[in-house]
Amino acid sequence: MAKIIDDETMENVCILAKLSLTEDEKEKAKEDMQKMLDYVDKLDELDTSSVEPMSHIFEDENVFREDIVTNGDNHEAMLANAPKQKENQYQVPKTIG
Repeated sequence: MAKIIDDETMENVCILAKLSLTEDEKEKAKEDMQKMLDYVDKLDELDTSSVEPMSHIFEDENVFREDIVTNGDNHEAMLANAPKQKENQYQVPKTIG
């Protein structure tokens, strides 16, 4: 049996969600929440005893591939764009004292 959404529950939800609702909005929200709980109760009526638990809805497994470098080492071209170089590396300003 579904829990009945009462004024106290609605007030707690408003506090937790940081909502400021008018009385009309609270009543509408209570009706909507009650419909959701009723729907969940309806789902509980289903016989799931023959259904095995699962962690995912799809039976796909991870597909792994080899990590193969395809763009190669373009070291010289990258260093050509560097404003300063030192020992075949980018030279950057010192950032700590």
